[in-house]
Amino acid sequence: MQHLSSVRMSALRLLWVPVLLCLTHAWLCHGACVEVDSDTEAVMGLGFKLGCISCKMRGEVPASATVDWWFMAKGESEFTHIYSYADMTGYIMDDRFDERLAWNGSKKTDDVQDGSIYILNVTFNDTGTYRCFFDRTLVFPNYEYRTNATKFISINVVGKATRGMASILSEIMMYVSIIGLQLWLVVEMVYCYRKIAAAGEEALRESEAEYLAITSESKDNCAGVTVAE
Repeated sequence: MQHLSSVRMSALRLLWVPVLLCLTHAWLCHGACVEVDSDTEAVMGLGFKLGCISCKMRGEVPASATVDWWFMAKGESEFTHIYSYADMTGYIMDDRFDERLAWNGSKKTDDVQDGSIYILNVTFNDTGTYRCFFDRTLVFPNYEYRTNATKFISINVVGKATRGMASILSEIMMYVSIIGLQLWLVVEMVYCYRKIAAAGEEALRESEAEYLAITSESKDNCAGVTVAE
């Protein structure tokens, strides 16, 4: 019985490996990236977040990215480079936004997926179209792959806050996405648990069968020695 108990303990220790892998996978899923559209209405004199999120298609692949923002004011016909973010440092490129732009995206990482910025003390001159440009490099074992993404945001500055339908729908979609990811995570964990339980039962059955076979063989050998004597 002591041998059987040790076999069971060894089997249970082996089962901890897939358990830990599943828990790690679940933790990674908890931080999943969701692309949410930016608000489009800013209020005069207040701060405003220009949201720009570009999720990687392959979340497990290491990457680095730079983000550039461009602005075309209402009535203008060309975009002007106003902000650049690279190597975890932001740079204001346009005097109109001097000391009024701040990084509001991914922190302490070169693998930027949230490229949002924040405008301080919004003015009516900030009305117009903003362009967010992601330049991303995916790092594979034997090569690097470069990709990019562009998003356009039309901002209207008003004197008094009013919540538009686009903002409401964006918030609803964000919560729906979060709930969907949580449900998927629960299903994934249940599936992993069932696989682990089935593998554990099979390992215990095989260990018991092996132990019984060894015990039976030992008894037969002992019986043979007794008869020979």
